[in-house]
Amino acid sequence: MLRMCSQMQRDTYCRIPGYLTVNIEPLPPVVAGDAVTLKCNFKTDGRMREIVWYRVTDGGTIKQKIFTFDAMFSTNYSHMENYRKREDLVYQSTVRLPEVRISDNGPYECHVGIYDRATREKVVLASGNIFLNVMAPPTSIEVVAADTPAPFSRYQAQNFTLVCIVSGGKPAPMVYFKRDGEPIDAVPLSEPPAASSGPLQDSRPFRSLLHRDLDDTKMQKSLSLLDAENRGGRPYTERPSRGLTPDPNILLQPTTENIPETVVSREFPRWVHSAEPTYFLRHSRTPSSDGTVEVRALLTWTLNPQIDNEALFSCEVKHPALSMPMQAEVTLVAPKGPKIVMTPSRARVGDTVRILVHGFQNEVFPEPMFTWTRVGSRLLDGSAEFDGKELVLERVPAELNGSMYRCTAQNPLGSTDTHTRLIVFENPNIPRGTEDSNGSIGPTGTRLTLVLALTVILELT
Repeated sequence: MLRMCSQMQRDTYCRIPGYLTVNIEPLPPVVAGDAVTLKCNFKTDGRMREIVWYRVTDGGTIKQKIFTFDAMFSTNYSHMENYRKREDLVYQSTVRLPEVRISDNGPYECHVGIYDRATREKVVLASGNIFLNVMAPPTSIEVVAADTPAPFSRYQAQNFTLVCIVSGGKPAPMVYFKRDGEPIDAVPLSEPPAASSGPLQDSRPFRSLLHRDLDDTKMQKSLSLLDAENRGGRPYTERPSRGLTPDPNILLQPTTENIPETVVSREFPRWVHSAEPTYFLRHSRTPSSDGTVEVRALLTWTLNPQIDNEALFSCEVKHPALSMPMQAEVTLVAPKGPKIVMTPSRARVGDTVRILVHGFQNEVFPEPMFTWTRVGSRLLDGSAEFDGKELVLERVPAELNGSMYRCTAQNPLGSTDTHTRLIVFENPNIPRGTEDSNGSIGPTGTRLTLVLALTVILELT
């Protein structure tokens, strides 16, 4: 209320200049996309002069005019509701935002002017303000594995991290993890663990997850693998010898290697313990230019393939703009049964052969890594191995006929080996026996001609 006179002054000599009070009805936080109505109520006993609505930006330095009513040039009062109460007039001016956006977030002001009752040349001004808080629910959520693809570690414990990425929310949502439907009691971390810090540890009491100790058979298998390494032997997932020339004694044997179609490495080493792991949780927030926040929640623990394989992890998000939690989930699964596709299906001498891993028998997470080797020898380009999902053999020579290739697919949960044999057929466009491993003409064709000629001479004799 502006300048007023006392009751005694009003009854005697004081001339009332008029009074004006302005306030904007408060609003709770609104959700982007909703319709919002801003209501400015003002009370006066004077005559209306103008109403101006402003949107305030840049910390109050800029005021953008969004609505104006000027009583001198307009006779339209449809935007106002008024009624007479005693001798005062109560007005309400409204501004409607039909589909509020995040960019509409911020302060708004309602400025009202009336004519001073003492003199028409003077205008009495008053204003009210409100802060419009616009919320936005997250638009996307996904769970990925950090530092992938990564190999399977049989004899050394390794830390594993799941990353939940939530984008598009305002304010920042609350993100948490569950395992097999149960909330995870995680230790908060302010900084990421060092890569070389080794297994993460916590001082909380030990709790058993399995109701039995490690199976003796599995322990014996793990020990047998250790013994095999000491004797120089290699399990199936080990890489073959890098020697260019194979051992002649091995070549004389009819079978150089017992090759199964698929071998899944699920040997659990001595470091695996049948206890519930200790989880560590770290959050990071990155503001976006549109006012939203990207939240990343990182769940880290020491991986135990024995109990973590086929475990279901879910990331859930709570936000005031959501009626129910938002969720994304993944199941940790070791690769099993890679499906090998070779093109062309009937390879001929001189063709380019592509051997591709075309999926698995199961859904694999996290993404596996692939390593190709040739059993008993090096690859066509002379390398001992090739990393990648697809192995390409350029201009295959006839000597690769019957060669065996091993694909090792592995992720931190386990590994599996799959073998395929390359059958190379004759190419009618290339004379038989005239191509060596380098694709050039060799002396083999000459020797065949001499032998055939000698055979014909002997038959004529």
